[in-house]
Amino acid sequence: MIHFVGAGPGAADLITVRGKTLLETADQIIYAGSLVNPDLLQYAKAGCRILDSASMTLEEVIAAMKEYEAKGAMTVRLHTGDPSIYGAIREQMDELDKAGIAYACVPGVSSFCAAAAAVQKEYTLPGISQSVIITRMEGRTGVPEHQKIADYAAHGATMVIFLSAGLLEKLETELQRGGYAAATPAAIVYKASWPDEKVCYCTVDTLAQTAAANGISRTALILVGHFLDGAYERSRLYDPAFTHGYRQGKDAK
Repeated sequence: MIHFVGAGPGAADLITVRGKTLLETADQIIYAGSLVNPDLLQYAKAGCRILDSASMTLEEVIAAMKEYEAKGAMTVRLHTGDPSIYGAIREQMDELDKAGIAYACVPGVSSFCAAAAAVQKEYTLPGISQSVIITRMEGRTGVPEHQKIADYAAHGATMVIFLSAGLLEKLETELQRGGYAAATPAAIVYKASWPDEKVCYCTVDTLAQTAAANGISRTALILVGHFLDGAYERSRLYDPAFTHGYRQGKDAK
């Protein structure tokens, strides 16, 4: 059987207990190259075959899975963060379906969660933002119509932008074209939860300048929105005046 496992954002101890157990029992681990912390491979048992998929094609990955499946062996396909976000797992699943090979998915802690932990902020704040938009800049790989940065920026919600650290000048333009003011707070989180994690605070119009000054051109998330700085309303859930199913508030008649 094939197990798609989310490795978590980077730190080896942020993988789930289930994911760690599967790594310890796998006969083959195919991991996503430089995106996955190699410390996670220390969980592999002796004799486990370990393949780095960075230089492999989809066809080569599937062939390796089929080879071990034919032996009755178990494969872990180890993806960074949570494999459902920019993990390219759907195409692998479709090929496994064609081959009649069973698979299962183990979710992981996404790097967008680790980035929030790094800046010690909450993405969803009453009166500020109740939505988080996860997206990326259009680069060599296009994005569908009406799903470009400027389209999403028009909502004024919190944005977490993946795979765009090398496109920051264009990102600045698109964010402002969509409606964010130049002075909107932003942060660049490099390798969230890794030992060399770095957080750089800036504004929408200084993203490229800040990244260049800190030598960041890849493996970083871009956070945008007033959740980083603004005043917000207190949560009603914990307001002593608010009544709900588990507590009678002071506003009760």
